[in-house]
Amino acid sequence: MSPLPSEFRPDEQYAADLDAADDLAIYRERFHIPLAADGRPKAYFCGNSLGLQPVRAEALVREELEDWSRLAVDGHFDARRPWFKYHEQFREPTARLVGALPGEVVVMNGLTVNLHLMLVSFFRPEGKRRCILMEENAFPSDTYAVQSQLALHGLDPNEDLLIARAREGETAVRTEEFAEFLDRHGDRIALVLLGGVNYYSGQLFDLPRITRMARDRGCAVGLDLAHAAGNVPLKLHDWGVDFAAWCSYKYLNAGPGAVAGCFVHERHAADPDLLRLGGWWGNDPETRFRMHLEERFRPVAGADSWQLSNPPVLALAPLLASLEIFDEVGMDALREKSQQLTGYLEAWIDHVADPRVEIITPRDPAARGCQLSLRVCERGKDLFAAIQSAAIVGDYREPDVVRVAAVPLYNSFHDVWRLGRALAGWAGA
Repeated sequence: MSPLPSEFRPDEQYAADLDAADDLAIYRERFHIPLAADGRPKAYFCGNSLGLQPVRAEALVREELEDWSRLAVDGHFDARRPWFKYHEQFREPTARLVGALPGEVVVMNGLTVNLHLMLVSFFRPEGKRRCILMEENAFPSDTYAVQSQLALHGLDPNEDLLIARAREGETAVRTEEFAEFLDRHGDRIALVLLGGVNYYSGQLFDLPRITRMARDRGCAVGLDLAHAAGNVPLKLHDWGVDFAAWCSYKYLNAGPGAVAGCFVHERHAADPDLLRLGGWWGNDPETRFRMHLEERFRPVAGADSWQLSNPPVLALAPLLASLEIFDEVGMDALREKSQQLTGYLEAWIDHVADPRVEIITPRDPAARGCQLSLRVCERGKDLFAAIQSAAIVGDYREPDVVRVAAVPLYNSFHDVWRLGRALAGWAGA
């Protein structure tokens, strides 16, 4: 962990000193910070749900609108960023972001759509090996996708969906629980589908170890990185993950409902015989416009072959603005600041020491991203209301959890100080 520069103090000057020493503080100016009714910036801790808008996003969208008005159909080849190959410009920065080779990643569709496309290819139940293993409290959409895929194969979600759970009295699912599951049921498990960072608890799983254990037992491994991409460093290629999918509207700041991303390891991505759903934009671009003259789908080598339709240019443009910033800063620097910010927030909660508030996110900085999930056993909604009234944005998850994420690209230590003060005011009420 990157520790706080000096022992925690609850005074405002301490937060100001931390901000003054922060080399990444300048990047806050690259985002639009929402304003409160009195005109002051809100303290925004909801990047785990929707990231802030990069300032440059508007100009990039406007450029595409201008090219559309000026060129119409000729924009496919003559626009400033030609639309025919628009998705290709995302390969390199996306690969750097998730630790992949450029040919292993593609931006397309939405997260759950991509998960369904991946499950078609990688969930191939056969004989006894027909189960899917997930973690407790996985994001509901993942669970719904898995249940429906099991049903499509004529399997019973009540029997063939296995859940690794936390031990009694704990909130994190230990790696040992996955190991025990794989030891007991490995010959029954076709696929392990895991959230890289659990949306509810904020736990970052030991992805390389779990991947290695699962693959050693003959299981395919897929990851939902909705809360991990842009939050924690990833090495998908080196870890040997079979596939992954993520959204880009949370930590990747590409806007509401933004286009998602997908990873397919090169050992699969270049295999033309691997079953996948076909669509014309996954076809070899050299023959893509032969249209009806090409009667058979010929997948292009790489993750691009899972594309079904041409890329939505206007929706993708904001992602360019965000990825430019990630490339400038780098995930290692972001991770260092993230651990300091989250550590400062954790220190504030410990300082307040209200017995009604429990941090259910792991205390180990290596086992979490920037999100802390607070279980509030009494008056949880009152705490959330107190935060909101102080011009602080977080979110509430039923039945009793307040989630707050100190995002290193745009949150300041002073933001955390404001949240700590609001928590202290509520605790003393």
